[in-house]
Amino acid sequence: MPQPATRVRPTRHPGYGRTLPREPESAAVARRMVRAACAAWRLDDLAEDGALIVSELVTNAVRHARRASLRVVIDRPGATRLRIGVVDFSRARPVLGAPGPRDEDGRGLALVAELAAEWGTDALPWGKRVWAELRTAEDG
Repeated sequence: MPQPATRVRPTRHPGYGRTLPREPESAAVARRMVRAACAAWRLDDLAEDGALIVSELVTNAVRHARRASLRVVIDRPGATRLRIGVVDFSRARPVLGAPGPRDEDGRGLALVAELAAEWGTDALPWGKRVWAELRTAEDG
């Protein structure tokens, strides 16, 4: 299995990216990537929330995107920030729903919105990037 690509970003912190198959098992790989990045960057307090967020974003891409792959990107835009993105080939923007108490689905983005300092969607010419940013308590 190929290892995640690492490259230095303008912030001088490395970033991690990996193309994964659009299948449910990719969420586990993405969670491991987030935990490894957090450990490398000493952002351990963001690891579990980050793992949960990436799992939700990957699950959405698996369920709603087109094509056979998706891309997970993990960046460190600042010393106390973690940014997680999932890129897919669908232009359909995710919708933050309001599921009822008996609904089994529709809570993923609400969870992302609750855990993240910010989240959003960037339109791309061939799809979209859904991202969430976490910040340590030091960032205020």
